Amino acid sequence: MALHIVLVEPEIPANTGNIARTCAATGTHLHLVHPLGFRTDDATLKRAGLDYWHAVNIEYHDSFSEVLEKYKEGRFFYATTKAEKRYSDFTFQDGDFFVFGKETKGLPADILEAGKETCMRMPMSEAVRSLNLSNSAAIVVYEALRQLDFPELF
Repeated sequence: MALHIVLVEPEIPANTGNIARTCAATGTHLHLVHPLGFRTDDATLKRAGLDYWHAVNIEYHDSFSEVLEKYKEGRFFYATTKAEKRYSDFTFQDGDFFVFGKETKGLPADILEAGKETCMRMPMSEAVRSLNLSNSAAIVVYEALRQLDFPELF
């Protein structure tokens, strides 16, 4: 098994490329939900992921409901600035899915409402609206890996 990052309609290729690199480094699976705000052959996307694309387990989905249908048994956690609980308030397991929304709007209200028990936020000052998407994904994945004692990583 492995952890999973799900990006719902990502808009900025550099963020997705950086997340792909994190996935390659950690064995985390990457799920991209259409529509994407860029082409997958975008030079910025490729550059951000460097030469690690071969090490990324990546799936493309036409909708978030398709992800839920395919992984019915999965545990899904939703990153949002609107959550009451912090990401560190949860106990993660191998196979968990971490869902992130598009950079400009976050996750749609219907997804957040359906997953309200597992919505999580990253603590931050009021000086900013949100953290960068790729930083947020790395924070959550590394917290889950820490809890799991960094399996298969050195």
